[in-house]
Amino acid sequence: MGIIKNYDSLCTSDNRKIVLDLIEEGLKETSPDILIKKMVNINGDTMTIQNTQINLNEYKRVFLVGFGKGSSLISQLIINLIGEDRITKGFIIDLISRHFSDKITFTIGDHPVSSENNFLFTENVLRSTENLTREDLVIVITCGGGSSLFELPDKINFARKIEIDKALMKSGADIYQLNTIRKHLSQVKGGGFAKHIYPARVVNLIFSDVLGNDLSFIASGPTVMDNTTIDDALELIQKFDLDRQFELSRKELTKTPKEEKYFENVSNFLIEDNMVPLSAIKSMAEKKGITVSILTDRLKGEASTMGRYLIEETKSGTILLAGGETAVTVRGNGIGGRNQELVLGSLPHLDENTVIASFGTDGWDNSPYDGAIADLSTFNKAQKLDVNPLLYLENNDSYHFFEKIGDGIDTGKLESNVSDIMIVLKK
Repeated sequence: MGIIKNYDSLCTSDNRKIVLDLIEEGLKETSPDILIKKMVNINGDTMTIQNTQINLNEYKRVFLVGFGKGSSLISQLIINLIGEDRITKGFIIDLISRHFSDKITFTIGDHPVSSENNFLFTENVLRSTENLTREDLVIVITCGGGSSLFELPDKINFARKIEIDKALMKSGADIYQLNTIRKHLSQVKGGGFAKHIYPARVVNLIFSDVLGNDLSFIASGPTVMDNTTIDDALELIQKFDLDRQFELSRKELTKTPKEEKYFENVSNFLIEDNMVPLSAIKSMAEKKGITVSILTDRLKGEASTMGRYLIEETKSGTILLAGGETAVTVRGNGIGGRNQELVLGSLPHLDENTVIASFGTDGWDNSPYDGAIADLSTFNKAQKLDVNPLLYLENNDSYHFFEKIGDGIDTGKLESNVSDIMIVLKK
């Protein structure tokens, strides 16, 4: 069996088979096993990451802190490389837990909304990494989803922070807007963690789910100097009506550290972004003799309308690829994520020659499906079952639509997260 568990039931035409095989290839290439072998090397006591060498013997203690989707597996791979005996203590929060070392505290966290469980994990990390020195090394594994998983509010209480997170998830704010607000409500974001563990040597392996790969916004940049201000956050708080809903004001916002000294001993390495799966998919399509192009790796916009745009941009006889992260403005009370909503919104614009799919690299589209695939047969099945796609779209209930039709992509949760991939094939 491949990565897509319901491959056989989805594979009802030659064109669907092409798209499903490309999805499999893209997801396979996001495997941390492959990337760590390429990017990290151990030779004796020297760890080399992208041409930067770290002599492990220079440090009396080595801490490991991993957060985000896939951080558990990546942490295991790193520890396997450097040896468990070198690790003093470690902390990992992920949606999937791997108990591979007694030196590691594992936590299964909550996402996309932070929880008290996440806060207590982060609180424990801060308590356990107080008063570090230059003789300490901290290896950080930063993955997508880290903004909610590695979090400790600063001036507001846990319950209020959770309610603010819920409101932000429904607001239609993009990742830059979301994380600008998050940074200024947190003890660890926007370089806050770097300040806390200063003056230790910090090595951060970053797996990007953010368009453009701005390191200061991936997981809200716990070890990266922040360029946003309290004024920036306050403007967005007012834009999304959080000041009125939660009486959130300037006095409850936190200034992120701007002093360069906190970041002088920090090395941030971008290990993976969504060009990895996009390039793998493009290469496989070309080997099949298909003309293929990558529209962008930074797609954004309203999910419900983006499918139509991608279909219109695809030339006949070609495949169009895109990567990025759309947004869903929640108006209903249904279940589903941006990938399924994108495909659902595209249904009226499909013809007999077109297949469209959108999927996440983490296996979870705010529901048990990772995304969806559709062609004209999807629309025809909906008509036969008297299921109105527009009503499901208006209720943001894409998951139940594709559950009824049978075109949801089921991979189970995956140990990676480099945003979303969209594929359009026109015969």
